[in-house]
Amino acid sequence: MTTVNQANESALTEYVTATIGGQLFGLPISRVQDVFKPERLTRVPLASNDIAGVLNLRGRIVTAIDMRARLKLPKGEADRRPMAVGVELRGESYGLLIDSIGEVMKLPDEGREVNPANLDRRTAELSAGVYRLDGQLMVVLDVDRVLEIAPDKLAA
Repeated sequence: MTTVNQANESALTEYVTATIGGQLFGLPISRVQDVFKPERLTRVPLASNDIAGVLNLRGRIVTAIDMRARLKLPKGEADRRPMAVGVELRGESYGLLIDSIGEVMKLPDEGREVNPANLDRRTAELSAGVYRLDGQLMVVLDVDRVLEIAPDKLAA
C-alpha cells in the first residue's frame, strides 16, 4: 500500500497561481525562486516593450518582464502596483510582473490537458497545457518559453 501512495504523490505537481489580465496561470513551483513587490524599476533604453526594466533584489540584478505586454494584453490599472514572480534561466534572474499572486495548488499530472483550440494564440505559445478547475481554466506557463521567445515572434 505504501508503494501505491508513493506513486500517487509522484504524479502531482505544485503550481504557484497568478492572475494576469483576468486569466489564471500556474507556474511550476520548482521554477519559482521568489514572490515579491518590485521596487524602483529602472527603465532600460532601447529595450522592447515587454521589458519593464531592471531592479536590485537582495544584491542581484533582476530583469523585470511585463507579462501583460508579453501576452499583448492592455496595460493594467495605473494605481495598482504589480507583483512579481522571481524565476531563473541559465543563471540569470527575472521577475515576471503579474497582476496578483494566488495560492499554491497541488494538481495531478494526468489532469493536465493540451491547449484547447480556442485558446488565444499568444497565450498558447507560452503554455505547457491547461487544467480545468472549478469554473475556470488555469494555463500552465512554460517558463522557458516565456523567457526565450523574442517579443517580435509573438503575433500582434
